[in-house]
Amino acid sequence: MTPKQIIGKIGLWFAVLVIVSPAILFFLWMLSLSLKFEVDNAAYPPVFIPEHFAWKNYADVLASNRFVTYFFNSLIVTGSAVLALMVGVPAGYGIARMAAHKSAIVILIARITPGLSYLIPLFLLFQWLGLLGTLVPQIIIHLVVTVPIVIWIMIGYFETTPLELEEAALIDGAGRWQVFRHVALPIAKPGIAVAFILAVIFSWNNFVFGIVLAGRETRTLPVAVYNMISFDQLSWGPLAAAALVVTLPVLLLTVFAQRQIVAGLTAGAVKGG
Repeated sequence: MTPKQIIGKIGLWFAVLVIVSPAILFFLWMLSLSLKFEVDNAAYPPVFIPEHFAWKNYADVLASNRFVTYFFNSLIVTGSAVLALMVGVPAGYGIARMAAHKSAIVILIARITPGLSYLIPLFLLFQWLGLLGTLVPQIIIHLVVTVPIVIWIMIGYFETTPLELEEAALIDGAGRWQVFRHVALPIAKPGIAVAFILAVIFSWNNFVFGIVLAGRETRTLPVAVYNMISFDQLSWGPLAAAALVVTLPVLLLTVFAQRQIVAGLTAGAVKGG
């Protein structure tokens, strides 16, 4: 390895460290807050590693009936990502194969439009239908936002996949649906994984929809963390523990699926070259 390559690699790692270190620091500090008693959290100078760990913070969070209810609500709402895939993947394949550029532009507009733009009209609609306070409005509005995300990702992915295999299957007598199911889908697994993970992250972390459209018993986990903030007293330990519990599922999903994420994000660049 030449000195120039060594300097380049050192520079790359330094840049990665500068970009990633704030996020790592914030995560470690939140972990420290969740494991400390309030006396240690209010201490000056700050105590990063306490002498005694306050596991009670996690126990109090998990023992809350409302928190468990919100957890299952988040699971149900986030499960709409599967519906988004069922709609978005075939739509992305059809738009890519038909070269429907105008439809792609419409999807792009829907993709970049802020979700808050849909909130007020859908709120009035669900209020008129008497659905406010149930999980149905949240599932629908999450689909409204995540389906364009999935379609846009899959359009870009299907446009970079080779057509030779599909044409060979058509020559052998396969129908268009069979080609999509047995040829296109297996090739598009990395792209589907990326679209699914992005849809899950959006649905799991979204706060505004959960607090506006949901009722007392149908709110999601981000709202549960918000409810732990009060004007009278702010307990940093339980609040940080709740935030970590909310973050953990998405973090584990990203860690275990990182290979598929990298493959899906780089496939277009590799095949395009």
